[in-house]
Amino acid sequence: MLIREATAADWPAIWPFFHTIVAAGETYAYPPDIDAAAGRELWMLEPPGRTVVAVDEDGTVLGSAKMNPNHMGGASHIASASFMVDPRHGRRGVGRALGEHVLAWARAEGYRGIQFNSVIETNTAAVALWQSLGFAIMTTIPEGFRHPTKGYVGFHVMHRKL
Repeated sequence: MLIREATAADWPAIWPFFHTIVAAGETYAYPPDIDAAAGRELWMLEPPGRTVVAVDEDGTVLGSAKMNPNHMGGASHIASASFMVDPRHGRRGVGRALGEHVLAWARAEGYRGIQFNSVIETNTAAVALWQSLGFAIMTTIPEGFRHPTKGYVGFHVMHRKL
């Protein structure tokens, strides 16, 4: 697996799994009916943000991550990131590889920590992955997310010092 900068040419490969994940409404607080143009605007970041793709040896896009300063000004030394793995390529270590890549990027860019603003508590695989990579749950916002089948559930704010 190779992780590289995403280009405009990658969006047609990202959009199908982005759309599937967002439309399910289980893990992202994006509008479930978001269209491709609005999705591209949210996901394909310009500097100081960055978007990458994880690709297989044949060039198949397996997943993607976007990373950026969490805030501006006096809080711009904390990074944030979001991750999506194509469900057809799950359980292959793509999320872990993208997470490790983001950690390395944030260190190289001089960030002092990474904060995930909204990790849905029912997304137990993601919570476990981030904890295995050294992230801690700083707080949970009770009923902060309306899950389509589980009702109101919490979302975690997670952090890792670099």
